[in-house]
Amino acid sequence: MEMFKKGFGLRHLLLLVVLLCTAPIFAQNEGLYTVSDNREYGFIDKTGRMVIKPQFDFASSFSEGLAHVKIQGKRGFIDKAGKLVIKAKYTRVMDFSDGLAAVKLEGTWGYIDKTGKMIIKPQFDYAYNFNEGVARVQVGEQLGFIDKTGNYVLKPQYDAAYDFHEGMARVKQGDFKTGKWGFIDKTGKLVLGYRFDGSFDFSEGTANVRIGSEQTGKWGFIDKKGNFVIEPMFDKAFTFRDGLALIRIGSFKTGKYGYINKKGDIAVNPQFYGAHHFSEGLACVKESKDGKWGYINTEGKVVITFQFDIPADFEGGLAKVRVGSYKSGTSGYIDKTGKWIWQTAQ
Repeated sequence: MEMFKKGFGLRHLLLLVVLLCTAPIFAQNEGLYTVSDNREYGFIDKTGRMVIKPQFDFASSFSEGLAHVKIQGKRGFIDKAGKLVIKAKYTRVMDFSDGLAAVKLEGTWGYIDKTGKMIIKPQFDYAYNFNEGVARVQVGEQLGFIDKTGNYVLKPQYDAAYDFHEGMARVKQGDFKTGKWGFIDKTGKLVLGYRFDGSFDFSEGTANVRIGSEQTGKWGFIDKKGNFVIEPMFDKAFTFRDGLALIRIGSFKTGKYGYINKKGDIAVNPQFYGAHHFSEGLACVKESKDGKWGYINTEGKVVITFQFDIPADFEGGLAKVRVGSYKSGTSGYIDKTGKWIWQTAQ
C-alpha cells in the first residue's frame, strides 16, 4: 500500500486508526459535503440539500473549487456543478493546492493544473500536495522538495519528511527505530538539529517533540529556536489547535486524554479514553473504553451527548458521524447542537 511509503509510515497509520483523526490533518469542504448512498458518492450543502446526486464510486472534499472522484476504477475531477472537468484517467490523485494537483499515471507521479494540463511530468515514486509554495516528493527511498516548475528546491536526501508549516519542515535522518528528527527551512538549512526522537509539525508557533523511546519517552513543546516552552512531561502530546493541545497521561492502552493551554497548564482534565483536536471550538471525546463519542467545548463541558460510534471534527459548522455498525447503523452530518442535518436511511 502506498500509504506505507517513507513519508507516512505504519506507526503513523496506527496513530490515526486508534485516535481517529488526532493527527493534524484537516480536510476542506468549501460549502459542500460528501455523502454516500448505496455505495455511490455525491454532495450536500450545509442545509442537507442534495446538490450533486450520488453517482461516483468515491468522492473527496472540494479543494480550490474541484473535488476528485472515482469512476470505474479511475480518478478525475468535478466542479461544484458535478461536471467532470478533468477526465477520470488517473490511478491515484491528490487534492488541488496552490493551483496544482499530484496525479499518478502509469506508475509515476506528476502534477496537473485545473485544465488537466500536465505541468510537471510524471517522474516521482510518490508526490504530495503543495504547501507554502513547495511540494514533498519521493524518489526511491529518499524525500525532497520541488517548486511549482518542478525544479528541486531540496533534492531527495531525507529518510522521512513532512510538509512545510510556518516556514519549517520536520525531516528525519536514520532508520525507523534509531533515526532522529530535525527541522529545516526552505533553503535546506538545518535550523534545529537531529535531536528529537519524535516530532510533529509547527502549529501556532510551537512544535510537539519527544525525547526518548515511543514506549517510555516524554513529549513537550519547542519554539522555533528549539527551546522548550513546555518541558517534556506528557506520555503523548499533539499539536496546538484553537489554543489548546491534546495530551495523554498514561500508557497507550490505559492512559487518559485531556488538553493543555500554551503555558502547559491543564485546561481540560485528562479523563477521556479517546479524543480529537479542537476544531471550530469543539472536540470529540470518548467517555469510556467501550463507550460512545460526544463533543465538548474548550471549557470541557459536554455540549453534544455521548452517542456516536464514529465521530469526526467539525468543518464549516458540520461534523460527519456514525451511529451503529457499518451493516446496520446510520451515518451523516450533525450541526453544533447535535441535530442531524442529513443521514442515511437505517
